[in-house]
Amino acid sequence: MRAASEQRTDAGPLPEAREAVGGVGAHVVPGPRVMRWLGVDEQGWTGFAGHWEDLHPDPYAARSGTQRLRRYGRFVVTPEGRRELDPVDEFRQPADSNRLFLDEGRVFEPLTEEFLADPVLDGLLELLGGIAGVLDDPPRWTVHVHPFRVLGSADSRGDATPEGRHQDGVTLVSSLLVGRENATGGTSEVVDTDGREVLTTTLAEPATLLVGDDRRTWHGVDPIRPVDPRRPARRDVLVVTFMPGEAR
Repeated sequence: MRAASEQRTDAGPLPEAREAVGGVGAHVVPGPRVMRWLGVDEQGWTGFAGHWEDLHPDPYAARSGTQRLRRYGRFVVTPEGRRELDPVDEFRQPADSNRLFLDEGRVFEPLTEEFLADPVLDGLLELLGGIAGVLDDPPRWTVHVHPFRVLGSADSRGDATPEGRHQDGVTLVSSLLVGRENATGGTSEVVDTDGREVLTTTLAEPATLLVGDDRRTWHGVDPIRPVDPRRPARRDVLVVTFMPGEAR
């Protein structure tokens, strides 16, 4: 994988992603293009995906019967890409954005040191920051980082979004597929504020990236179910959101 300090020689998927997000409001970047831009090979991606083996149960999603594992972290990121981990006690979404967790403060296990040090994370934040810049130009971004694993079985729903179609109360919202196994379903839908379809896709190939303007769209994912009912279905994603932060 390329070093974090190495100069990028091309914009890769940035121009078309910026145009689509600034225009229709959402865009999908194929996995191979994301991996090329990140400079990561199959071995590097396998190492990054290994962080999903160290997630913790989400007790809040469990209330609705969803088997979900996760961690959470928050960063302050400058337009130049410098990032600083922001100590946080809880994750809270605006009351009008998520009807399942109405302005509820939720506490999750923090991101691991190994995850924070992974160069894939640095490259992804750089890519997403470049896309977010077409939507706003704040002095600082507040960036929320959520690694998720959703499990489905023959007798339980694998709800990636138990809250249904929703907004996150941010500027840019993104979902990166890290991996999936023995799973059918998990189709992502993006609609405008009037409910008209903007984009529908099933993230199936590792590193496929879905990005959207959260202010102008709503999004949701239908449940996953196992192809082989004797084994659980699994869907691993990294959700990263950007919203303006306070100047420091």
